Amino acid sequence: MPEIEIWGGLECTVARIRDSYVDQTLLNGHEHRLDDLDRFATLGIRRIRYPVLWERVAPDGACDWAWTDARMARLRDLGLKPIVTLLHHGSGPRHTGLLDPGFPAGLAEFAARAADRYPWVEDWTPINEPLTTARFSGLYGHWYPHARDEASFLRMLVHEVEAMRLAMAAIRRVVPTARFIHTEDLTRVHATPPVAAAAAFQNHRRWLGLDLLTGRVDHQHYFWPRLRDAGLAEAAERFAAAPCMPDILGFNHYLSSERFLDHRVERYHPLPWTHDGSERHVDTEAVSVLAEGPAGIESLLREAWERYRLPLAVTEVHNGSTRDEQLRWLYETWQAARRLAADGIDVRAVTAWALLGSYDWHRLLTHCVGYYEPGPFDVRSPTPRATALAGLLRAMASGAAVDHPVLDAPGAWHRADRFLWRPVRACPFTPADRAPAWCKPPSKARRLLIVGSTGTLGRAFARVCTRRALAYRLVGRGEMDIADAASVRAALERHRPWAVINAAGYVRVDDAETDADRCRRENADGPAVLAAACAEHSVPLVGFSSDLVFDGVKGAPYVESDPPAPLNVYGESKLAAERAIAGLEHGLAIRTSAFFGPWDEHNFIAVALRSLGQGRPFRAAEDVTVSPTYVPDLVNAALDLLIDGERGVWHLANAGAVTWAGLAREAARRAGLDPALVEGVPAAELGWTARRPARSVLASERGRIMPTLDDALGAHFALWHEEMVRHAPTPLPDAAE
Repeated sequence: MPEIEIWGGLECTVARIRDSYVDQTLLNGHEHRLDDLDRFATLGIRRIRYPVLWERVAPDGACDWAWTDARMARLRDLGLKPIVTLLHHGSGPRHTGLLDPGFPAGLAEFAARAADRYPWVEDWTPINEPLTTARFSGLYGHWYPHARDEASFLRMLVHEVEAMRLAMAAIRRVVPTARFIHTEDLTRVHATPPVAAAAAFQNHRRWLGLDLLTGRVDHQHYFWPRLRDAGLAEAAERFAAAPCMPDILGFNHYLSSERFLDHRVERYHPLPWTHDGSERHVDTEAVSVLAEGPAGIESLLREAWERYRLPLAVTEVHNGSTRDEQLRWLYETWQAARRLAADGIDVRAVTAWALLGSYDWHRLLTHCVGYYEPGPFDVRSPTPRATALAGLLRAMASGAAVDHPVLDAPGAWHRADRFLWRPVRACPFTPADRAPAWCKPPSKARRLLIVGSTGTLGRAFARVCTRRALAYRLVGRGEMDIADAASVRAALERHRPWAVINAAGYVRVDDAETDADRCRRENADGPAVLAAACAEHSVPLVGFSSDLVFDGVKGAPYVESDPPAPLNVYGESKLAAERAIAGLEHGLAIRTSAFFGPWDEHNFIAVALRSLGQGRPFRAAEDVTVSPTYVPDLVNAALDLLIDGERGVWHLANAGAVTWAGLAREAARRAGLDPALVEGVPAAELGWTARRPARSVLASERGRIMPTLDDALGAHFALWHEEMVRHAPTPLPDAAE
């Protein structure tokens, strides 16, 4: 089988929105970290798509090469070959733009300067995804110059094609052997019969940039009349007479790349509908509605190969999802590329995209809210932290065996629970047949062992693992008593888990003061026994500790390295447990704080809302400040850390701080109740037996991977309001009707 190289890529988009720029290199911090390149080199990648961007180097015309010189020199020292990108979803410096007739010559001039500066560079991408950029800038108005008409789109695309042709000619005058690695989105549009014509139009349009570049647009081309009517026939003829053939066609493919058009717009409320000159329809992701599932990268690459017969590469592989889904997406793409190569299709490489993750692409960069999707490295730590994707890349690049328990299950795009809308069937569909061959039957998938079948946290883990297709076994004390070594050993041997999550424990903080022996047995002795057994079996262990290991006198949020000083029996028991777990080679002790969430009727917010909803006052401490923690966020983050192989003590609490009384008032406000019914009182008046720290706010020096408290409350109350609507009584008919 031909070798498939592993490449890497840095999300480096500089998108102009009106008069402002969104610069991913600033957002992800690479602007200030030269040593990121050393991290990338540890992955074993051969080449890296790297920015030498026109608008960054020469924002006002004059070139400042200092930043780029340092990084290009370091790449050369590391033996990491750059694929230089000159424009990445951008429109160039402020003095130009995609509708500027001078844009092509301007980019070519910059390309010549870059080649003169770095004549040792072999691989060049003058413009990344020109068709996508022209659509977003010329058809949809997302990016500068915010046009919304086909003529502008076509003119932008022609300018980009001309710019790539001129740029490669300028580069090859300096580097005659320079390779042109062209990148574009790889998509397909599906549709119901009444809007099949709209889908056909888009399926022709998806190739237009490449067809212009490779000289395939003649008078018989589908788009010829539109190009002619836009005054671009002469340019198309010139391109056809002298094609600029890429040396490698690079394709970027995402779960959202394949679309489905449905004329039955009422099925998709509240999605907006469009008509695009045809019958009105909804445009949504194919994966969320098409019963057969999307065509997938393998089918689409075959289609591209049959059309162009040029060497191929997958130049962006990224899934902004949970870690298990990211691993499945990358591994599946790599396997598809290998199968294609074995069939004689010239596939050269698979590229792990967004090595440092990406920001705000869920809103196409039009609204910057700080929404981050990690990649092989997570930049939310003081030093970018390697995730499980980094380990998978190293194995793929080195030829080592690839094996991770999460790969036992198929990605969500294959599973029957992926549908957001009622599925549309175009042919007989059996979900099991869609799973990749490397997946295991559910009965054979390696499992997590979750301890705590009756508690909030244990049940939450079971629920989230089901959603993420992580096989698990949820056990209670009757099946495994964690304080009994024989019981623990028997359970581990029976279930053979790949990791254990201890979500059990004594939770009654005040009762622990008079029930100390039982508290210590469940919270300290049991975790110690479980830790010893997991160490013996080389099984990773996750356990949970509390903000109550601190005394509250710091006056600032507590981080992982702060010395604990518990004030009560419960805090002491949790401290003993975390020390037993964190001392393991594969032990992860998570400190967290006051839970709230949608799956528990006994948490503070739920209790407060019940009282307030009945019009009764609710008393809460005004002098105790905590970090409320949204259980779905906690569970998802803990699973990601487990999959990444993290160890030691981590703080996981939603970023923010509030008093108990303040939390109750905010909950009342979001629920549409009267915050004035919340009575803030000193904690001493609440009858608490155990001493509490006055301020036990948690922060993290290891990584801020939890959403903010405001975001968590927003997510919680969105679900809360949905439940209220779902369970609202149906109004009776008006008696007059």
